[in-house]
Amino acid sequence: MKAILKSAGIDAPQMNPKYTVIFERAVNNWAAYVPDLPGCMTTGKTLEETKVNIKEAIDGHIKTLREFGDPVPEPVSIADAIEVSPAA
Repeated sequence: MKAILKSAGIDAPQMNPKYTVIFERAVNNWAAYVPDLPGCMTTGKTLEETKVNIKEAIDGHIKTLREFGDPVPEPVSIADAIEVSPAA
């Protein structure tokens, strides 16, 4: 979409990318990882703490990529919850 607008001479407004984060509950804590940023993961005692931690991890991961001159992957993953019947 951005390329289409640019080719038409229209500057697209800058939007902050949104990365999909997968949260997993373990026995004693929570874990989170970002599929589009390999190696970007964290844990926390609660889901809320883990959300704060993964935001910091994403920011740090992107900052490090930029410092080393590596490309920052565009967010392309999505997640959804799919309901299945008990008989499945």
